[in-house]
Amino acid sequence: MRRREFHASEALGRQLFSDLEVMQVAGVDPDGAPVLKTVNGVVDEGWVCFHGSPAGEKTSLVGRPVVVSVEETIAVLPSYFMDPERACPATTLYRSAQARGVLQAIDAPARKARVLQRLMEKLQPEGGYVPLDADSPLYRAQVSGLLIAGLPLDVLTTKAKLGQNRTPTQRATLLEKLWARGDVRAVELIRAANPDTPTPAFLAAPEGLTLHGWLPPTRSGEAAALLAGEYWNDVFTPGELERAHRGATAWVGVTEATGALVATARALADGGKYGWVYDVCVRADLRGRGLGKALMRLLLDHPAVRGCRVVRLGTRDAQGLYAQFGFVPAQSLPPRPYVATEMVLRR
Repeated sequence: MRRREFHASEALGRQLFSDLEVMQVAGVDPDGAPVLKTVNGVVDEGWVCFHGSPAGEKTSLVGRPVVVSVEETIAVLPSYFMDPERACPATTLYRSAQARGVLQAIDAPARKARVLQRLMEKLQPEGGYVPLDADSPLYRAQVSGLLIAGLPLDVLTTKAKLGQNRTPTQRATLLEKLWARGDVRAVELIRAANPDTPTPAFLAAPEGLTLHGWLPPTRSGEAAALLAGEYWNDVFTPGELERAHRGATAWVGVTEATGALVATARALADGGKYGWVYDVCVRADLRGRGLGKALMRLLLDHPAVRGCRVVRLGTRDAQGLYAQFGFVPAQSLPPRPYVATEMVLRR
């Protein structure tokens, strides 16, 4: 790799092959003609695998050296983020991985069915089909007739271009601009890849703690555990709380040095008219250190919430906290210029 600062771990490469749906396969057929195919792939027992017709361009690559690649665009950076006049600074932040090796056909029916099952789980996680089994009369002919090809992820190159070539000060400026534009995930990925980046003002947190403007869906279980037992959630199951966080328009949190999630807050918002704040919670032993205030400041400034004309919430005991941000009891506001009856559906 020409730019060593963009080199990333093999573990990230394997994760990208596992998580991303679309990948490219490139090679040369027996006649010397180049072949480039886009496929849906999965990882099985350390191999990247895909399916295809038993006759065709993919089949022509079996037994020959190939490159399989995946890539993920993190953010497109306009030139004016770094220079008010020159076009040259325009660039893209991304993560990518390439595996090299000899493409092999997978012939064992049980493994072919397992690869296809993993492909279904990746593309249709909600189910709605009979699981694939090589011995099932539903699938026996298809499993036998399809090409399943793959190669081991032994020769793997991973690249993550996330601002490593910029100075810490430049990266801090970049985080501010990305947050203002709404690229909240990109902010977190850049911070993780560059620990020496100064913390921008919008992510300021008490010492020893880290404020996050975006959390991955995989952390929804931690949020549900934090909220267990809170009075406003006594009718909701942990599964419902997890889904609520995964479906939130905005979700912010705080982690401690161990990486554990210790505070969380989320919102649903339409970006123009209304936003609703939910599930503001700080772990009991850390209350009184300003985390609730830091969460609310960040959540109200979140790109999905900051443009809302009206932001609502409900509380039984934290009126003082929310009053600091301008919240007032709804009944103290003047009546709306139209007659309306508020209605609700409870399931």
